[in-house]
Amino acid sequence: MTIQVGDHLPQVTFRVSGPEGPQAKTTDDVFKGRRVVLVGVPGAFTPACHRNHLPGFVAKREEIMARGVDAIAVTSVNDIFVLNAWQQQSGAEGIEFLADGNAEFAKAIGLEMDGSGFGLGPRSQRYAMLVDDGVVRILNVEDTPSKAEVSGAEALLKVL
Repeated sequence: MTIQVGDHLPQVTFRVSGPEGPQAKTTDDVFKGRRVVLVGVPGAFTPACHRNHLPGFVAKREEIMARGVDAIAVTSVNDIFVLNAWQQQSGAEGIEFLADGNAEFAKAIGLEMDGSGFGLGPRSQRYAMLVDDGVVRILNVEDTPSKAEVSGAEALLKVL
């Protein structure tokens, strides 16, 4: 079942980059006591993600944060090494990257998609949500994975 506004995020473990290399971070570690914009993308470096979706959040980061948001996080069904390279190449300092390498989070929130027709395997759908202390307050899911319109930074700013 797909997560809805008002639902609590399920407990999963992401991988993040730490000073000693990859480390585990739970849903509570990321969202408890914080207002976080979470951006879900099908894959790092994929055309719509790399050229259309992430750049808006990089460009609008300060404006989003000024609306009472504590953090912007991006999650993708990629490993943390790929996400680190994507963060660096995209100039996305100040945005947290959460690796969901086995699609556990995407499956747990009901927003996984089958990208095997493109050789991608299980992936996350494209979305943006506002999570307040672990509870989904805004959820914008794209109908088409190649678009970043309702889940883009501009669309989110209109409802924050």
